Amino acid sequence: MTTTPTKLMLRALSGEITERPPFWLMRQAGRYLPEYRATRAQAGNFLDLCYNPKLAEEVTLQPLRRYGMDAAILFADILLIPDALGQPLDYLEGEGPVLDPVRSAGDLSKLNLDNIHKTLEPVYETVSRLSSSIPADCTLIGFAGAPWTVATYMVEGRGSKDYVNIKKWMYGDPVGFSALIDILVDATIAYLLKQVEAGAEVIQIFDTWAGVLPDDEFRKWVLGPTKRIVEGLRHHYPELPVIGFPKGVGGNIIDFVEETGVTAVSLDTGTPLDWAARNVQTKVPVQGNLDPILLVQGGAAMENRISEIINRMKLAPFIFNLGHGIIPQTPPEHVGALSQLIRDGSTS
Repeated sequence: MTTTPTKLMLRALSGEITERPPFWLMRQAGRYLPEYRATRAQAGNFLDLCYNPKLAEEVTLQPLRRYGMDAAILFADILLIPDALGQPLDYLEGEGPVLDPVRSAGDLSKLNLDNIHKTLEPVYETVSRLSSSIPADCTLIGFAGAPWTVATYMVEGRGSKDYVNIKKWMYGDPVGFSALIDILVDATIAYLLKQVEAGAEVIQIFDTWAGVLPDDEFRKWVLGPTKRIVEGLRHHYPELPVIGFPKGVGGNIIDFVEETGVTAVSLDTGTPLDWAARNVQTKVPVQGNLDPILLVQGGAAMENRISEIINRMKLAPFIFNLGHGIIPQTPPEHVGALSQLIRDGSTS
């Protein structure tokens, strides 16, 4: 028998129009908070912070203490899976992630699925700790990067603007490239199942670079793998809510919703709200989509847009969020203003 959810976030994901939209913010734990910067310094470096359950729990809780979000998202990183597969990973100050590139089918022998849980065990411990330490009305979100987006970093070796190396492999050797995606699908299912087992109530799948693919390749490398992950999770947890975030895909988001089986979809900043209300929100709950730069700017411009988003999306299940993650320049008091607007219901 299915239990009716009581948490605001879970109610919205179940298809209910709630009295106010639940809200959380992508990268709500991060460098814009002085307490996060202090904890990260205590950890030593970013990877050490991700793999330290006590400190990762602490930074996850920090924004909840300040702002009372309706959901906590596990503090981790989408590139922990390649790290666990055995691909050397480092984070360089001012550069971001740097990996030893995997660029051909012959390089796949360097990756090993057998030991991923040993490497990722601290993440599962963080989830377990959070499941008992977050407020009782708060929903715990686990997450992973989608195979395509994780593969872009694995193949390029760092962030990219043109994706030349991964697209050359994808076009030139689709069989070999498919083998990499298969490894990532299997690793992601295993990783997320362990998060749910440890206490995650919702899963979000981040496909940040889904929008760089043409239609036919989008179907192969975004829709197919995401569907397999959702099916793999639901085989064990049939009622598990899964939120997809295929950033930058425009009208392809409709196919994403219809074909992957996600419970809800997160809208990027560029998605027109009226179009989304007519074409997406009629199918699944949606989440989004304030421009993170408006959160930096604050003031009337931010407040007016928050009101506009909520008023346009309030006729169907909706979760308030950003169109991408909080950036480090964000003044903490602006996040406080956003929280107060939503919680006070003064956006109507």
